[in-house]
Amino acid sequence: MTPSSPPDPRRTDPDVPHVVGTALGAMPGTDVVETVTLLRGELGAPHISFLPSLPARGAAADPVARTAAVLDELHADRQPHGLRVSGVPGKDSRAARALLAGDVNVLADVIGAESGPDDAPVKTQLLGPLTLAARLHLHAGERALKDHGARRDLRDSLASGITAHVRAVRAAAPGRDVLVQLDETDLERVLAGALPTMSGYRTLRAVPVAEARASLRTVVEACREAGAAAVALRLPPGVDPRLAAEAGADAVQLTAPEGSARAWEPLAALVEEGVELWLGLVPVPPGRTGPRALAAQTWMIWRDLGLPAAALDRVRITPRDDLDALGPDGVRDVLARVTGTASALARTAAEA
Repeated sequence: MTPSSPPDPRRTDPDVPHVVGTALGAMPGTDVVETVTLLRGELGAPHISFLPSLPARGAAADPVARTAAVLDELHADRQPHGLRVSGVPGKDSRAARALLAGDVNVLADVIGAESGPDDAPVKTQLLGPLTLAARLHLHAGERALKDHGARRDLRDSLASGITAHVRAVRAAAPGRDVLVQLDETDLERVLAGALPTMSGYRTLRAVPVAEARASLRTVVEACREAGAAAVALRLPPGVDPRLAAEAGADAVQLTAPEGSARAWEPLAALVEEGVELWLGLVPVPPGRTGPRALAAQTWMIWRDLGLPAAALDRVRITPRDDLDALGPDGVRDVLARVTGTASALARTAAEA
């Protein structure tokens, strides 16, 4: 059970910004009950726990198989070159769907067994439509990204299937907002035409930004129609963060820029427009810089940008990467630094 926590002053004191923490999704190990319980404890209210993915459980648990498991009327089964799209379910597709459904049931069981009030949001995360098309293959072995019709079919199938997934997570976490994180980790290469063909001698043609924006918007809107309280778009370095707002997402997740406030200016513009900033601040594995120092560095840049303390309500602190390569102690250390940095940043801003 998750122990009940003392009231968080950020919820009652209007002078203290509501800065909270979360992580990105992939976790180490193979025991989903243990992992969900850990996350519910380490990321208890007001922070954002989530339905984890555990890639170490095997092929059915990798990010591509897990996302393909929610597709509507399409399936993905393993071939020598990777997962291949099919209209007929096979054993790999059935295994991935069963695993995901079981994980949602575990989330419901763990939340149902908790004592003490906790109405903090719960997050789920899947690949976005462009990265999914980049990692799934067609019958002949080429990436689905190559074919415009295949990209469209995957987008529509994901938008339809993600509706049922969001509703299932909402049922597993009654009374809590459900957030959706769409990971577009391959988007820079998709837009740059940098992904290799099956032969490896050429690269696939770049997907137009307008098409990518429309595809993302379709899936974002499907999440919202299914009852998601907010949708965050995880973007890699090199992709203009404004794409998140243009696609209709409520938040953008990215690694904190290095250097001076100038590198943060595009993010400041988004915050001023009301977009949430899920900021990858905490190194993985954790470095020597502690939560107070990270918070102080961030607040200094925030102030240099001319942003008010109240705008920190639109900031979520995350690790800079997934946690699946860490051991148990490393995971706890990173999560403690995430929540510690969030708390320190809120206090620093309130005291300034």
